[in-house]
Amino acid sequence: MNIFLSALWAETLKARRSKVLWLTIGASLILPLIGGLFMIILKNPEQARNMGLISVKSQLVGGTADWPNYFDMLLQSIAMAGSILFAFIMAWVFGREFSDHTAKELLALPTPRVAIISAKFVLTAVWMSGLALMIFVIGLGVGAAVDIPGWSLELAWSSFGALMSVALLIFMLMPFVALFASAGRGYLPALGWALFSFVIAQILSLLGWGDWIPWSVPVMRSGMFGPSSIEQLGMHSYILTLVAFTLGVIATLSWWRSADQAK
Repeated sequence: MNIFLSALWAETLKARRSKVLWLTIGASLILPLIGGLFMIILKNPEQARNMGLISVKSQLVGGTADWPNYFDMLLQSIAMAGSILFAFIMAWVFGREFSDHTAKELLALPTPRVAIISAKFVLTAVWMSGLALMIFVIGLGVGAAVDIPGWSLELAWSSFGALMSVALLIFMLMPFVALFASAGRGYLPALGWALFSFVIAQILSLLGWGDWIPWSVPVMRSGMFGPSSIEQLGMHSYILTLVAFTLGVIATLSWWRSADQAK
């Protein structure tokens, strides 16, 4: 246990001292701010048009300026943008060892590789959960500042649960990003995989097969394709997502355990 905690502390220090942490925080802040901007446009379309802001608001946010619509926007934003942001975090945590040329030293340490990789996964889980929580909390402040109607504590709690569940589903797909960052020895293969899987998943969702594709589950759970997409998800969808998570973790651990220290 002490070995794992030491590895986790080392990984935390790497993240805290890097600019990537602050870049991801800044990127996350954009989501609730954009949602607030769209709510302002919906509340005051004429004023927004006079200011040169977006006028085709119904096509962008599709409805009225209220809390249910605003929470839906946050949920769908984290499902879309969060998938890319979380993939970037995972790719950096695993790929930086190769771009910084520290992989050899990492593999040569007496610390068990399982402890090191487990620490990386725990760090990314906490990191991503923190960003999701921050998006929701900032979103509450932005929504209150815009003064949109329809607030209720029950709605807030249910929306919070939905947002965190979408964030969890996204995280469960990230071990494959870690695998590509490790086997590909850098960021690009991991980000390429993330983009490829994201696009293919959306296409298969539109074709009606999304409930059988783990990479489609977060977006469908967010309601991006309408309420019917949430109803389409079944127990098999979440089981397949769990299977993808397990396989990704096992494959990543296996790669690092057998990685060639000479490279």
